[in-house]
Amino acid sequence: MPLAAVVFDLDDTLFDHSTATRSGLRTWAQALGRTSTPELEEAWRAAEQRHFASWRDGRISFAEQRRRRLRDVLPLLRLPVGDDAELDDLFTTGFLTAYQRAWTGFDDVDAALRAVQAAGLRTAVLTNGTRQQQNAKIEAIGLSGRLGPVFTAEELGVAKPRPQAFLRVCEHLGVAPEQTLYVGDDHSVDVLGARAAGLRAVHLDRAGTATVEEEVRITSLLQLAAHVSEP
Repeated sequence: MPLAAVVFDLDDTLFDHSTATRSGLRTWAQALGRTSTPELEEAWRAAEQRHFASWRDGRISFAEQRRRRLRDVLPLLRLPVGDDAELDDLFTTGFLTAYQRAWTGFDDVDAALRAVQAAGLRTAVLTNGTRQQQNAKIEAIGLSGRLGPVFTAEELGVAKPRPQAFLRVCEHLGVAPEQTLYVGDDHSVDVLGARAAGLRAVHLDRAGTATVEEEVRITSLLQLAAHVSEP
């Protein structure tokens, strides 16, 4: 069947989440009178992945995954771990504010969207996150009105990599899964999840450091055009 739609992941696909996180962490640490280190940044990344996965799987609330990240990292900064209210305030007024100030997109997104548009395909975003924050990111990087509908795990009630998340997006778009191409940076969540639901998928490996075998892989969205044009 001919391709009908391209659905994008958001974080580290269209939106540079990793760079904004590092910048936010460094700014936040400095405001606390501390210095960010590679070890701290790796600990934050690991805590984010672990606890976000717990929220994604429905085991904890979104606020709780943020608190757990702080509980893991604050001792490394030699700072006390407060109660839930104190942690919520520290995350919101500290790291989150600095993170938001560093929001930026990738410079290959425009070319990718033009290629998809030239191919006459619909677009959408499927992201694991909350509606308010993910839409704010899209607005901040200048993509509001340039993409199709934005679907979040919060609104769908199910998160990637569960097949239902991808299938619900296809249903909303009115396209068959086999006519839909998903583009994302997380191989297990984005690529394997999409394929398990019957979609096509492209792995975006921006750093070129992926260790898993994958035939359909690109290192820049500039290469997406080859995957959306009919042979």
